[in-house]
Amino acid sequence: MPTPAISVAMSVYNGERFLAAAIESILGQTFGDFEFLILDDGSRDGTAALIHDYAARDARIRPIIRENRGLIVSLNQLLGEARAPIIARMDADDISHPQRFEKQHAFLSANPDYGVVGSWTEDIDEQGRPYRVLGHDHPRDHDEFMAAIETRGPLLCHPVAMYRRDLVRAVGGYHAAFRHCEDLDLWLRLAGVTRLCSLPERLLLYRHYAEQVSSRHATEQQIGAAVSHLAYRERAAGRPDPTENLTQLPPIDELDALFGRPGVSREVRSYVAPGLLYSKAGLGDHGFDLLVRHLHEGGAHDGMWRTVARLVRFGDPVRAARLATTLALTTLRAA
Repeated sequence: MPTPAISVAMSVYNGERFLAAAIESILGQTFGDFEFLILDDGSRDGTAALIHDYAARDARIRPIIRENRGLIVSLNQLLGEARAPIIARMDADDISHPQRFEKQHAFLSANPDYGVVGSWTEDIDEQGRPYRVLGHDHPRDHDEFMAAIETRGPLLCHPVAMYRRDLVRAVGGYHAAFRHCEDLDLWLRLAGVTRLCSLPERLLLYRHYAEQVSSRHATEQQIGAAVSHLAYRERAAGRPDPTENLTQLPPIDELDALFGRPGVSREVRSYVAPGLLYSKAGLGDHGFDLLVRHLHEGGAHDGMWRTVARLVRFGDPVRAARLATTLALTTLRAA
C-alpha cells in the first residue's frame, strides 16, 4: 500500500460514549490521504465493537485491540506503528473541524522549521453545548510559545496536535514518568529541537466532562507539570535532566535529592497549590494535604479563605475547618 501523508493516532479506553462522533469527524476531513490508527486499550464497554464496525466501512481505519496497558504505552505504540511521516493526534471524546488536517498539513509543508502545529479550540460540555473556560488561547508562533513556557501559560492542546513523527521519536516519545501530563513534558522537550505553535483557528471541539483525566487526576497532573518545567530548566541550563530515565516520579519530598539541591520540593508545592484552589477533585484527594503543607512552609494566603467556603459547598466541612485553622495559625505565626 502507498505510504499515507498522515497517520491519525487515537487511543481509546472505555470511550464508547463519544467515540462515534470523534471517528466521523476524522472520516469527514477534506484532506483524505491518511491512515487512521484506533487503539482500544482494553476497554470493557462497546468500544472494540464500534471500532470494528467503522473499520468494516472505511479501509483507512487500522484497528488495534489489546489488553489495557495505559495511555503512554498506547501513544508510543501508535508512534511505532504509524507509517506516515506526519502524526495527527486525536482523542475519542473530541470533534475535529472538517478542514483541520488540510490546514495543519499545509502549514507543516510550508514551514519545515516547525515540528509541531496545533490549533485553537472551542470548548464544549458533554452535551455538545458551549463550555466557558477562562484563560488565554494557545501561542500562535514559536516566540509566543517560548514566552508561554516562562509564564507557565497554556502551550498546545494535545488532541489537536499534528507533528513530525521522526522528531518525536528522536526525543524519546512520551515519557512514562509524566502520567497525565505526558504531552506537556513532550512539548517542553521538543522546544529544544524544533519550533512549535498553534493555528489561530478553532479546529477542534474540546469536550469537558467529569470523568475526563484532567478532572479525575488533578493533583497528579499539576505535580507532573511542575516537575516537567523544572526538568526543562535543567536542560535549558545545560545540566542533565534527572527525570530522563524515570518510569515514575518520586514523592515530592524526594525531589530535592533527585535534582541535587534544596528547595525543589517546596517549589513544586508552591507551584501546585494555587491550581488546586478551584479543583473539587484536587481538594478531595492528597492535594489538600499538599495545600496545607504549602501554607505551613510560608505559602501565600491569596484565595485561601474563599477555598474554605468552597470546601463547605463541596460538602467537606471537616477539611474546611482544618484549612481555616491552618490559615489562622500561619497568619499568627507571620505576624
